[in-house]
Amino acid sequence: MTTITPALIALRVGAGAILAASAFCIAHAMASAPTGEPVRMGLRGLKRQRALAENAIFAQVEPMMRWTGRRLRGLISEGQAAALDKQITLAGDYLGLVPEEVVGMGVLTTLLGTVVGAIGGRMAGVEDLAMMIGFGFGAIYPSLSIGGQVTARLHSIGRRLPQIIDILALAVGAGLDFPGAIRQVVEKAGSAKDPLIEELSLVLQSLQIGRTRRDALEELARRAACRGVLDFTGAVIQAELRGTPIAAVLAIQADVSRQQRSTNAEEAAAKANVKLIIPLALIFLCVLLLVIAPIALGLRSGLT
Repeated sequence: MTTITPALIALRVGAGAILAASAFCIAHAMASAPTGEPVRMGLRGLKRQRALAENAIFAQVEPMMRWTGRRLRGLISEGQAAALDKQITLAGDYLGLVPEEVVGMGVLTTLLGTVVGAIGGRMAGVEDLAMMIGFGFGAIYPSLSIGGQVTARLHSIGRRLPQIIDILALAVGAGLDFPGAIRQVVEKAGSAKDPLIEELSLVLQSLQIGRTRRDALEELARRAACRGVLDFTGAVIQAELRGTPIAAVLAIQADVSRQQRSTNAEEAAAKANVKLIIPLALIFLCVLLLVIAPIALGLRSGLT
């Protein structure tokens, strides 16, 4: 039996007071925050509409997440909001969210993780530990989800880029201008949901509404900040400033992108060998245990 000492009582009272004060501050911030209808304009508005139409679970939790996010807006600094906004952009305007809605999602997943952990922990007899695990996982889930989307999206763009640059080089060499070459790629080179095709569609739209080629390419580099895209956009911008033929620059960039992709594949293969050491060591120990345990048990029974 656990002895309840004055120190333990003081610790529990202090923890309860901290939780109560935190809950009061959060509740006050949520109650005093302004409300309003969701803003669904531009690309993020389109992504929000697609997510609501295609994801039934998101459609159910979106109003609560938006409500919570609006009331926690005052707790987010400008720097934190800018960092979250950058991550959402790199993730392809993930679910059409805005920074405060990501915070609202974190609050909801934290509560859900805590409740699930408490229920599962009570059934398993480890309620405190399970609650802590559920709380921690729920708190970091939005960051993990968005971070995973960023990694997958940039990887997809990097793999597809050499092929797209080849097509652009052929189109420009055949006599099309740069916007016309992009239009050919967007219309015939793949699905509209492909991350790179989607970004090139935005470049084409920017050029059509009168933005300069440099501004459109810099926006592409900001939204898809992988090494291949940064090299490609930088080379095209420099070619425009210096008057270099764009077809020659695109041909060179296609070769550079292919070489970079091969280098990345070799680096990934080299890292995979290192990462496999621990799993292989664990498998070896398990096999060794399965072989030695019967022998050890037999020797022990023989000695007795």
